[in-house]
Amino acid sequence: MSPVLVTGGSGYVGTQLIAALLRDGTGVRTTVRSLDREAGLRKAVRRGGADDAGLEVVTADLMADDGWPGAVAGCADIYHVASPMVQPKDPDEVIVPAREGTLRVLRAARDAGARRVVLTSSFAAVGYTPKPSADYTEADWTDPDTPGLHPYPRSKAIAERAAWDFIEREGGGTELVSVNPTGIFGPTLTTEARSTLQLIKAMLDGTMTVVPRQRFGVADVRDVADAHIRAMTTPAAAGKRFLVLADGPTISYLQLARILRDRLGPLAERVPTEEAPGDELPDLVIHNDRARNELGWRPRPAETTIVETAESLRDLGLLERQP
Repeated sequence: MSPVLVTGGSGYVGTQLIAALLRDGTGVRTTVRSLDREAGLRKAVRRGGADDAGLEVVTADLMADDGWPGAVAGCADIYHVASPMVQPKDPDEVIVPAREGTLRVLRAARDAGARRVVLTSSFAAVGYTPKPSADYTEADWTDPDTPGLHPYPRSKAIAERAAWDFIEREGGGTELVSVNPTGIFGPTLTTEARSTLQLIKAMLDGTMTVVPRQRFGVADVRDVADAHIRAMTTPAAAGKRFLVLADGPTISYLQLARILRDRLGPLAERVPTEEAPGDELPDLVIHNDRARNELGWRPRPAETTIVETAESLRDLGLLERQP
């Protein structure tokens, strides 16, 4: 069997996706920017209960053509997970690599005759432009010109739009599916606390004394990986976007903090109890019906995800002070 390709395999989502594919007996080729990451990547995959014998690691960079023809060669199925997560001084530091990297992978996939590309997009490309109802489905799009929009959601909206435009105009026979998770939480297989994990770590370490005033959806990283695989293997998914998040209402960071304190005892004794001041938060409704109905996808409860995120940080020794 030909391998599948996972770009950006050393990250939070990438390691979980690779582990899930390997556990299913699928051979995987993955890209990293430097082979210095290979040893840590293989340890992470083994931590996820997978045998890394079926894993091939190659180098390719989102901002360079070199490496991509070889990376996609012989791969009918391509998961494009890699995306910059920097907090830039210049917005182009994240927007340009996101857009150009996505197009670079899609061109290579098309030229290699790939069957399907599953793109890791984000709710940031769906629901970061305010609307009166605050009720979002896959039909919604973030307008990159929304006043005050942070470079990261802007980059996700621009990159995903560029991907769909490319497939429509130049994609040949290659299909595209996008997976659009909300805030990704859940156990990490890496030994770096990145992205949302940094926020949970700051709560548990006591370095965050007041939580942000914000509502969001919770997506378990393991469920995000599962959604990618289902998006790849479901024939009718071609040409569609899929919002991915736990069932039920969105939550606030204050509610998340309460879950940590209620469920984790001494581990959560430093978790903040106050929320930043501001206007009353509007209800935020994000629908996962399409993923459930069309992919047969079933998410974990948000509370389970939040608790197991904290336990993962503890078990990997990533907290500054253990209880």
